[in-house]
Amino acid sequence: MEVFDHNLAHLFLQLGLPADDTAIRDFINKHSLSDSESLPAAAFWTTSQRQFLEEAKSQDADWVEQIDTLDTLLRKA
Repeated sequence: MEVFDHNLAHLFLQLGLPADDTAIRDFINKHSLSDSESLPAAAFWTTSQRQFLEEAKSQDADWVEQIDTLDTLLRKA
């Protein structure tokens, strides 16, 4: 059985986004989600990024924890 050690930087790489600390922080500062908006439905994703997020969540993939973390970070109080 393979064990994956995914983190937020790995998720950003999987999404085809810059994954250094500054780029991640800039992305989170630039984007946000409303209370009623789902992460995959956000307008800032490409079709392939949206598809990855939807499939990973529906399949309860190894990425789910990091996807949930990103979802939380994009919901600014």
